Amino acid sequence: QVQLVESGGGLVQAGGSLRLSCAVSGSIFGINAMGWYRQAPGKQRELVASITGSGITNYADSVKGRFTFHRDNAKNTVYLLMNSLKPEDTAVYYCAGTAGLVAINGKYDYWGQGTQVTVSS
Repeated sequence: QVQLVESGGGLVQAGGSLRLSCAVSGSIFGINAMGWYRQAPGKQRELVASITGSGITNYADSVKGRFTFHRDNAKNTVYLLMNSLKPEDTAVYYCAGTAGLVAINGKYDYWGQGTQVTVSS
């Protein structure tokens, strides 16, 4: 069974930084394309950042220049480095993955349980 486990969420003041981690285990065929999503209370889940199997990253306009998607293949872990955090970044953050090199139609097969990020003003 593939498992994705997020960590690193917490409470931070506006302007601060956090690093979210997503550890991947139990994968025989490998997880290639991955994404970070977030869902704020009362809002739809949105894609924050993604990375293809070849390492191409893409970011939502709202986080461009502030968030960085980093992959460490040796550790089977991906990271979301979040700088200059704003109160509107407050949400539960989820990592997702698929064995494909890209997420076809944005579909991911595996999901983590989520980690809460709260940014105070």
